[in-house]
Amino acid sequence: MTTSSVRATQPLRRAPRKSGAVAGRHTKSTANAIGVVLLVVMAFPIYWAIATSFKRGVDMTKVTPKWFPFPGTLLHYRDAWHKAFFLSSLRNSAIIVGLTVVIAIAAAFLAAVAVARTNFRGRKAYIVLIIVIQMIPQTALIVPLFVVLSNFHEQNQLIGVTFTYLAFILPFAVWTLRGFVANIPKDLEDAAMIDGCSRFSAFMRVTFPLIAPGLVATAIFAFIQAWNEFTFAYVIIQDNSKETATVWLASFITQEQVDWGGLMAGATMLSIPIVILFLLVQRHFATGLTAGAVKG
Repeated sequence: MTTSSVRATQPLRRAPRKSGAVAGRHTKSTANAIGVVLLVVMAFPIYWAIATSFKRGVDMTKVTPKWFPFPGTLLHYRDAWHKAFFLSSLRNSAIIVGLTVVIAIAAAFLAAVAVARTNFRGRKAYIVLIIVIQMIPQTALIVPLFVVLSNFHEQNQLIGVTFTYLAFILPFAVWTLRGFVANIPKDLEDAAMIDGCSRFSAFMRVTFPLIAPGLVATAIFAFIQAWNEFTFAYVIIQDNSKETATVWLASFITQEQVDWGGLMAGATMLSIPIVILFLLVQRHFATGLTAGAVKG
Protein backbone atom coordinates (compact mmCIF):
# COMPACT_ATOMS: atom_id res chain seq x y z
CA MET A 1 0.00 0.00 0.00
CA THR A 2 1.39 3.29 -1.04
CA THR A 3 1.79 6.28 1.19
CA SER A 4 -0.88 8.22 -0.66
CA SER A 5 -3.44 5.43 -0.19
CA VAL A 6 -2.63 5.22 3.53
CA ARG A 7 -3.22 8.93 3.89
CA ALA A 8 -6.47 8.61 1.98
CA THR A 9 -7.79 5.89 4.30
CA GLN A 10 -6.98 7.85 7.49
CA PRO A 11 -9.86 9.94 8.89
CA LEU A 12 -9.54 13.64 8.48
CA ARG A 13 -8.60 15.45 11.68
CA ARG A 14 -10.53 18.57 12.54
CA ALA A 15 -8.60 21.67 13.24
CA PRO A 16 -8.57 22.53 16.96
CA ARG A 17 -11.06 25.14 17.93
CA LYS A 18 -9.69 28.45 19.01
CA SER A 19 -11.25 28.20 22.44
CA GLY A 20 -8.67 30.53 23.92
CA ALA A 21 -9.44 33.33 21.47
CA VAL A 22 -13.19 32.88 21.96
CA ALA A 23 -12.80 32.93 25.74
CA GLY A 24 -10.69 36.04 25.43
CA ARG A 25 -13.35 37.79 23.39
CA HIS A 26 -16.02 36.82 25.93
CA THR A 27 -13.86 38.09 28.76
CA LYS A 28 -13.27 41.37 26.97
CA SER A 29 -16.98 41.76 26.20
CA THR A 30 -17.86 41.07 29.84
CA ALA A 31 -15.30 43.60 31.06
CA ASN A 32 -16.62 46.21 28.61
CA ALA A 33 -20.20 45.57 29.75
CA ILE A 34 -19.21 45.95 33.40
CA GLY A 35 -17.34 49.15 32.55
CA VAL A 36 -20.40 50.59 30.79
CA VAL A 37 -22.64 49.72 33.74
CA LEU A 38 -20.23 51.36 36.19
CA LEU A 39 -20.01 54.42 33.96
CA VAL A 40 -23.79 54.76 33.91
CA VAL A 41 -24.01 54.34 37.69
CA MET A 42 -21.36 57.02 38.29
CA ALA A 43 -22.55 59.45 35.61
CA PHE A 44 -26.27 59.27 36.38
CA PRO A 45 -26.16 61.43 39.58
CA ILE A 46 -24.20 64.06 37.66
CA TYR A 47 -26.68 64.00 34.80
CA TRP A 48 -29.63 64.16 37.20
CA ALA A 49 -28.16 67.17 39.01
CA ILE A 50 -27.57 69.03 35.74
CA ALA A 51 -30.99 68.05 34.41
CA THR A 52 -32.68 69.20 37.63
CA SER A 53 -31.00 72.59 37.35
CA PHE A 54 -32.87 73.15 34.07
CA LYS A 55 -36.25 71.84 35.22
CA ARG A 56 -39.19 74.03 36.08
CA GLY A 57 -40.59 73.88 39.60
CA VAL A 58 -43.68 71.94 38.51
CA ASP A 59 -41.49 69.26 36.87
CA MET A 60 -39.51 68.67 40.08
CA THR A 61 -42.59 67.86 42.15
CA LYS A 62 -44.14 65.35 39.76
CA VAL A 63 -44.57 61.79 40.96
CA THR A 64 -43.45 60.52 37.57
CA PRO A 65 -39.88 61.78 37.06
CA LYS A 66 -39.09 63.81 33.99
CA TRP A 67 -35.91 62.34 32.59
CA PHE A 68 -35.17 65.08 30.07
CA PRO A 69 -35.57 68.77 31.04
CA PHE A 70 -37.30 69.91 27.87
CA PRO A 71 -38.60 72.55 27.77
CA GLY A 72 -36.11 73.82 30.34
CA THR A 73 -35.43 77.09 32.08
CA LEU A 74 -32.37 79.13 33.07
CA LEU A 75 -34.19 80.76 35.97
CA HIS A 76 -32.35 78.69 38.59
CA TYR A 77 -28.96 79.72 37.20
CA ARG A 78 -29.98 83.36 37.23
CA ASP A 79 -31.17 83.11 40.84
CA ALA A 80 -28.01 81.30 41.92
CA TRP A 81 -25.77 83.84 40.17
CA HIS A 82 -27.52 86.77 41.82
CA LYS A 83 -27.82 85.10 45.21
CA ALA A 84 -26.04 86.97 47.98
CA PHE A 85 -22.34 86.22 48.56
CA PHE A 86 -21.95 84.00 45.48
CA LEU A 87 -19.00 85.85 43.95
CA SER A 88 -17.36 86.48 47.33
CA SER A 89 -17.63 82.81 48.28
CA LEU A 90 -16.16 81.83 44.93
CA ARG A 91 -13.27 84.23 45.49
CA ASN A 92 -12.71 82.94 49.03
CA SER A 93 -12.61 79.33 47.83
CA ALA A 94 -10.13 80.25 45.09
CA ILE A 95 -7.83 81.97 47.61
CA ILE A 96 -8.02 79.18 50.19
CA VAL A 97 -7.62 76.35 47.69
CA GLY A 98 -4.83 78.10 45.80
CA LEU A 99 -2.78 78.71 48.95
CA THR A 100 -3.47 75.22 50.23
CA VAL A 101 -2.38 73.47 47.04
CA VAL A 102 0.77 75.58 46.54
CA ILE A 103 1.97 75.27 50.14
CA ALA A 104 1.02 71.60 50.41
CA ILE A 105 2.77 70.55 47.18
CA ALA A 106 5.92 72.55 47.99
CA ALA A 107 6.21 71.23 51.54
CA ALA A 108 5.16 67.70 50.65
CA PHE A 109 7.68 67.55 47.82
CA LEU A 110 10.58 68.38 50.13
CA ALA A 111 9.34 65.96 52.77
CA ALA A 112 8.85 63.19 50.20
CA VAL A 113 12.39 63.62 48.89
CA ALA A 114 13.76 63.47 52.44
CA VAL A 115 11.76 60.35 53.30
CA ALA A 116 12.53 58.54 50.05
CA ARG A 117 16.20 59.46 49.65
CA THR A 118 17.61 59.57 53.21
CA ASN A 119 17.65 57.16 56.14
CA PHE A 120 17.30 59.51 59.10
CA ARG A 121 16.47 58.40 62.62
CA GLY A 122 12.72 57.96 63.09
CA ARG A 123 12.02 57.57 59.37
CA LYS A 124 9.75 54.55 59.79
CA ALA A 125 7.92 56.18 62.68
CA TYR A 126 7.38 59.26 60.51
CA ILE A 127 5.86 57.16 57.73
CA VAL A 128 3.59 55.33 60.17
CA LEU A 129 2.53 58.68 61.67
CA ILE A 130 1.50 59.92 58.23
CA ILE A 131 -0.74 56.88 57.77
CA VAL A 132 -2.23 57.20 61.26
CA ILE A 133 -3.10 60.87 60.70
CA GLN A 134 -5.07 59.96 57.59
CA MET A 135 -7.00 57.30 59.53
CA ILE A 136 -8.29 59.72 62.19
CA PRO A 137 -11.91 60.80 61.52
CA GLN A 138 -11.96 64.48 60.68
CA THR A 139 -15.14 65.11 62.66
CA ALA A 140 -13.32 64.09 65.84
CA LEU A 141 -10.89 67.00 65.41
CA ILE A 142 -13.37 69.80 64.75
CA VAL A 143 -13.60 71.00 68.37
CA PRO A 144 -9.82 70.86 69.09
CA LEU A 145 -9.06 72.71 65.85
CA PHE A 146 -11.69 75.32 66.64
CA VAL A 147 -10.13 75.91 70.09
CA VAL A 148 -6.60 76.15 68.67
CA LEU A 149 -7.65 78.62 65.97
CA SER A 150 -9.52 80.71 68.54
CA ASN A 151 -6.44 80.90 70.75
CA PHE A 152 -4.38 82.18 67.81
CA HIS A 153 -7.16 84.56 66.70
CA GLU A 154 -7.48 82.77 63.36
CA GLN A 155 -11.05 81.62 63.86
CA ASN A 156 -13.39 83.14 61.26
CA GLN A 157 -10.36 83.92 59.07
CA LEU A 158 -9.44 82.57 55.65
CA ILE A 159 -5.90 81.83 56.79
CA GLY A 160 -7.30 79.67 59.59
CA VAL A 161 -9.25 77.57 57.09
CA THR A 162 -6.14 77.32 54.93
CA PHE A 163 -3.99 75.94 57.75
CA THR A 164 -6.79 73.53 58.68
CA TYR A 165 -6.90 72.17 55.15
CA LEU A 166 -3.12 71.87 55.13
CA ALA A 167 -3.22 69.72 58.25
CA PHE A 168 -5.18 67.05 56.36
CA ILE A 169 -3.90 67.44 52.81
CA LEU A 170 -0.19 67.47 53.65
CA PRO A 171 -0.03 63.84 54.91
CA PHE A 172 -1.80 62.62 51.78
CA ALA A 173 0.49 64.64 49.52
CA VAL A 174 3.65 63.45 51.31
CA TRP A 175 2.59 59.82 51.12
CA THR A 176 1.68 60.08 47.43
CA LEU A 177 4.80 61.95 46.34
CA ARG A 178 7.01 59.61 48.36
CA GLY A 179 5.93 56.78 46.08
CA PHE A 180 6.82 58.76 42.96
CA VAL A 181 10.25 59.73 44.29
CA ALA A 182 11.06 56.23 45.57
CA ASN A 183 10.31 54.66 42.17
CA ILE A 184 12.93 56.79 40.40
CA PRO A 185 16.35 55.08 40.56
CA LYS A 186 18.97 57.06 42.40
CA ASP A 187 21.54 55.78 39.91
CA LEU A 188 20.29 58.39 37.44
CA GLU A 189 21.41 61.17 39.76
CA ASP A 190 24.74 59.43 40.39
CA ALA A 191 25.37 59.19 36.64
CA ALA A 192 24.62 62.90 36.22
CA MET A 193 26.99 63.74 39.08
CA ILE A 194 29.73 61.70 37.41
CA ASP A 195 29.21 63.80 34.28
CA GLY A 196 29.90 66.95 36.29
CA CYS A 197 26.56 67.99 37.78
CA SER A 198 26.23 68.94 41.40
CA ARG A 199 23.77 67.04 43.56
CA PHE A 200 21.21 69.81 43.33
CA SER A 201 21.73 70.22 39.58
CA ALA A 202 21.44 66.47 39.02
CA PHE A 203 18.22 66.35 40.98
CA MET A 204 16.66 69.30 39.15
CA ARG A 205 17.76 68.18 35.67
CA VAL A 206 17.17 64.44 35.96
CA THR A 207 14.86 63.54 38.84
CA PHE A 208 12.54 66.52 39.00
CA PRO A 209 11.25 66.21 35.38
CA LEU A 210 10.38 62.58 36.12
CA ILE A 211 8.52 63.58 39.31
CA ALA A 212 6.63 66.45 37.63
CA PRO A 213 3.70 64.27 36.44
CA GLY A 214 3.32 62.99 39.99
CA LEU A 215 3.27 66.56 41.27
CA VAL A 216 0.46 67.39 38.86
CA ALA A 217 -1.58 64.34 39.83
CA THR A 218 -1.13 65.04 43.55
CA ALA A 219 -2.01 68.72 43.05
CA ILE A 220 -5.24 67.73 41.29
CA PHE A 221 -6.28 65.45 44.14
CA ALA A 222 -5.40 68.12 46.70
CA PHE A 223 -7.36 70.73 44.74
CA ILE A 224 -10.48 68.56 44.59
CA GLN A 225 -10.25 67.65 48.27
CA ALA A 226 -9.88 71.28 49.36
CA TRP A 227 -12.47 72.63 46.92
CA ASN A 228 -15.18 70.18 48.05
CA GLU A 229 -14.51 70.43 51.80
CA PHE A 230 -17.50 71.67 53.79
CA THR A 231 -17.42 70.71 57.47
CA PHE A 232 -14.37 72.66 58.67
CA ALA A 233 -15.24 75.76 56.67
CA TYR A 234 -18.80 75.66 58.02
CA VAL A 235 -17.60 75.47 61.65
CA ILE A 236 -14.66 77.90 61.42
CA ILE A 237 -16.28 80.65 59.35
CA GLN A 238 -19.27 82.55 60.76
CA ASP A 239 -19.11 85.65 58.58
CA ASN A 240 -21.11 85.22 55.38
CA SER A 241 -18.68 87.40 53.44
CA LYS A 242 -15.86 84.95 54.28
CA GLU A 243 -17.67 81.67 53.64
CA THR A 244 -16.45 79.25 51.00
CA ALA A 245 -18.38 78.12 47.95
CA THR A 246 -19.53 74.85 49.53
CA VAL A 247 -20.85 76.69 52.60
CA TRP A 248 -22.64 79.15 50.32
CA LEU A 249 -24.17 76.20 48.50
CA ALA A 250 -25.69 74.96 51.75
CA SER A 251 -27.67 78.20 52.02
CA PHE A 252 -30.19 76.74 49.57
CA ILE A 253 -31.21 74.31 52.31
CA THR A 254 -33.37 75.91 54.98
CA GLN A 255 -35.67 74.63 57.72
CA GLU A 256 -38.71 75.45 55.62
CA GLN A 257 -37.71 74.01 52.26
CA VAL A 258 -34.94 73.00 49.89
CA ASP A 259 -34.48 74.98 46.72
CA TRP A 260 -33.54 72.02 44.56
CA GLY A 261 -33.32 74.01 41.34
CA GLY A 262 -31.01 76.64 42.81
CA LEU A 263 -29.00 74.00 44.66
CA MET A 264 -28.38 71.96 41.52
CA ALA A 265 -27.63 75.08 39.47
CA GLY A 266 -25.14 76.32 42.08
CA ALA A 267 -23.50 72.89 42.31
CA THR A 268 -23.16 72.77 38.52
CA MET A 269 -21.53 76.19 38.40
CA LEU A 270 -19.14 75.31 41.23
CA SER A 271 -18.10 72.15 39.36
CA ILE A 272 -17.02 74.11 36.29
CA PRO A 273 -13.61 75.21 37.74
CA ILE A 274 -12.71 71.60 38.52
CA VAL A 275 -13.72 70.46 35.05
CA ILE A 276 -11.72 73.24 33.39
CA LEU A 277 -8.65 72.49 35.51
CA PHE A 278 -8.89 68.79 34.73
CA LEU A 279 -9.20 69.43 30.99
CA LEU A 280 -6.11 71.64 31.08
CA VAL A 281 -3.89 69.12 32.84
CA GLN A 282 -5.52 65.80 31.93
CA ARG A 283 -2.50 64.65 29.92
CA HIS A 284 -0.14 65.24 32.84
CA PHE A 285 -2.74 63.80 35.21
CA ALA A 286 -2.91 60.48 33.32
CA THR A 287 0.88 60.35 33.08
CA GLY A 288 1.20 60.98 36.80
CA LEU A 289 -1.18 58.17 37.67
CA THR A 290 0.85 55.66 35.64
CA ALA A 291 4.29 57.01 36.58
CA GLY A 292 6.22 54.48 38.60
CA ALA A 293 4.05 51.57 37.43
CA VAL A 294 7.08 50.11 35.66
CA LYS A 295 10.29 50.40 37.61
CA GLY A 296 13.57 50.26 35.83
